Amino acid sequence: MRGSTTLISLLCACGSSSSDAPVGDGATADAPTVDAVGTVQPTNGNPDGMCAAGLPVEANPVDVSQPDTVVGTGTADSCTFAALDAAITNGGVITFACGAAPTTIMVTQTMHLPLMKDTVIDGANKVTLDGGGAVQILRFDSPNFQALETRVTIQHLAFKHGAIAGSMPIPTAPTPCSQGFNDGEGGAIYVRDGNLTVIDALFEDNTGAPLGPDVGGGAIRMLGSKHGILVVGSTFRRNRASNGAAIGCLFSELDVYDSLIEDNVATGHDANNNDPTMCSVMNNGQNEIGSGGNGGALYSDGISTTQRPVEVKLCGDKIVNNAAGANAFGGGLFFTSNNFGGSLAITDTTMTGNTGGHCGHWTAVQTGSVTNAGTAVGTNARSITITNSTLQGVN
Repeated sequence: MRGSTTLISLLCACGSSSSDAPVGDGATADAPTVDAVGTVQPTNGNPDGMCAAGLPVEANPVDVSQPDTVVGTGTADSCTFAALDAAITNGGVITFACGAAPTTIMVTQTMHLPLMKDTVIDGANKVTLDGGGAVQILRFDSPNFQALETRVTIQHLAFKHGAIAGSMPIPTAPTPCSQGFNDGEGGAIYVRDGNLTVIDALFEDNTGAPLGPDVGGGAIRMLGSKHGILVVGSTFRRNRASNGAAIGCLFSELDVYDSLIEDNVATGHDANNNDPTMCSVMNNGQNEIGSGGNGGALYSDGISTTQRPVEVKLCGDKIVNNAAGANAFGGGLFFTSNNFGGSLAITDTTMTGNTGGHCGHWTAVQTGSVTNAGTAVGTNARSITITNSTLQGVN
């Protein structure tokens, strides 16, 4: 978000944001459906539509028929946190044997993924990882930036009540100087300099730091990823953070297919900006004002390069009833390609019932015929394409 909202303040013509009624409600099954050959069928994602063009090959679940580690020995009691933590520390392909009934594993401390080894975690739609409202669940924390090829794949798994609180408070200063924290990102999953695939997963009631201009990701935070995040057939519900209540990305491509994103809330306020005339205190190298609130559902920010485009692709998604913070932007999507180097593509998607703050939305685009992405979107983009989609505020 750094330096991204100067343009916003110039372009936003304040007024009432139109908001269409949401289309239906999503439901998530408690137990998996298995076909005749034993393949787990999805239980999450958009219940009302899909990406008509189909999914990229990378969206296929990983074959886990020969796991490196099986957590549990066939009963719920055998699926302990200690066993799971050990498996994740080692990486590789991880599955579960917790019995026939759905199982919840309480996560009592953050589990750290290996940096130089791919990891696949498959819950067969029977396993929930629960942070108890106190613990961030998974962390991939490389000191590098857009360098690693390592990929983490999450499939057929639920994440609930993951939480991370801010521990680096912004220096105290009077408003409109920024308030809150400079950390506290990714209540369920935090990834820096890794690559993430999420398939048929559920994220409910995860939280990040509630206030801060640059913190984001109630459920997932992606930072400095070489290949970004791919989300397929997944559900994000009731997650909260200062920005990007479901997913918050910085310098990371964001691709979301066939997913349901509903009832998430960005809890910050007043967006952010660099304005020395209004704040004499430095934070993150800026005279920063505003304390977040951008991206009630999804958030993406960063400078694009030819090798590392910061782009957003939405196809077959249902993004409904999410809320940006007061005087902030993008109830459904906040996407700033700071140098206008990234593109936005929205296809076969419903985005309705999302709310924004004072101004709530804007579209700034350099090329193409699309000049309005609707009242649920705040964006700077090189180009925008909207195909076969229902977006509030777009006729």
